[in-house]
Amino acid sequence: MIKEGFKSGFVSIIGRPNVGKSTFLNRVIGQKIAIMSDKPQTTRNKIQGVYTETDTQIVFIDTPGIHKPKHKLGDFMMKVAQNTLKEVDLILFMVNAAEGLGRGDEFIIERLKGTNTPVFLVINKIDEIHPDQLLPLIETYQNLHPFEQIVPISALQGNNVETLLNQIKEVLPEGPQYYPADQVTDHPERFIVAELIREKALHLTREEIPHSIAVVIDSMQRRETGNTVYVGATIIVERDSQKGIIIGKQGKMLKEIGQRARVDIEALLGSKVFLELWVKVQKDWRNKASQLRDFGFREEEY
Repeated sequence: MIKEGFKSGFVSIIGRPNVGKSTFLNRVIGQKIAIMSDKPQTTRNKIQGVYTETDTQIVFIDTPGIHKPKHKLGDFMMKVAQNTLKEVDLILFMVNAAEGLGRGDEFIIERLKGTNTPVFLVINKIDEIHPDQLLPLIETYQNLHPFEQIVPISALQGNNVETLLNQIKEVLPEGPQYYPADQVTDHPERFIVAELIREKALHLTREEIPHSIAVVIDSMQRRETGNTVYVGATIIVERDSQKGIIIGKQGKMLKEIGQRARVDIEALLGSKVFLELWVKVQKDWRNKASQLRDFGFREEEY
């Protein structure tokens, strides 16, 4: 049953890698459901964040940054990003104000021309530029596509995010409440726990590591006595040298990854967490379809 006047819909967030899509999603939802990294192309799956008010429910889809694929994993990420454009009520095309128009933006705009879905241009990171630079930037993008709205924001600081939400509500159709009011994502806890571990590994390791990391949750259970959740997880890398970097001297890096991840996992689960991590080498896993499926990248779901 649809409540009279209740608006709902699905909103896709697209953009070049590292423009702040995950930061925006986490800001709106109010808790961490998408990993944030200063290294590009770290979001690999559609992550649905659910924002609910008394008269509105917005289901956000955070896509992998659109880029030219270099391996099977890259092909998978691009298909996910492009397929979401067909499934939603509104597209937020997010760009980085500090970087300006790039070839990647032009690549995405060409793909937007083939959709009838309304598109908002969201200019993020306005806190990193002088205000005088904003108007010329808006005009540059206006000349390339007839955007429904153009909204400058700072996802990190929260500037103008409320305005953007109000403008999204204006264009959404009347519809049902798809999720309970207290649900913020459709992903199972295991998925988010794996993402939190992967985030810490990304933050702490050098440039050659990030795209070679996957995290598999081997076990996750609450013991009958006490309020502790026991989590066992394996960090997958492609080379023996990467395994050494993740483990670190005398195991210090792996311990640091575990300590930082445990803090976020405890906040997510509302329980004490005992986290045990292992590291395993699976050579060239990003180019092997069977291993991509094993690690949760299931193309047929999209």
